[in-house]
Amino acid sequence: MKIPSLAAVPPAPPAAQNASAETAREFEAAFLTQTVDEMLKTVKIGMFGGGHAEETWRSFLARAVADQIAAEGSTGIARSVGRAMDAYQGGQALPTEETK
Repeated sequence: MKIPSLAAVPPAPPAAQNASAETAREFEAAFLTQTVDEMLKTVKIGMFGGGHAEETWRSFLARAVADQIAAEGSTGIARSVGRAMDAYQGGQALPTEETK
């Protein structure tokens, strides 16, 4: 049984690459939202006014902070995830430290 190589798969069209970049940025924002939310849980209740409202709105604050960090592109998470998605869609192996 002969199995064709993945190299024969055509590369993803530019529209798909743009979609993968946006998806990667959304993934980065979602990941950072969880991280920022956990960080905010360590802040003493009352630092932002306290009460039930603070607990309710903390997730919105976490998302806003995470979106800003992701928009700056300073973590490299979206770039790394985007490269992996493009390689997968193009049927290519991901570059390793040895092949860079």
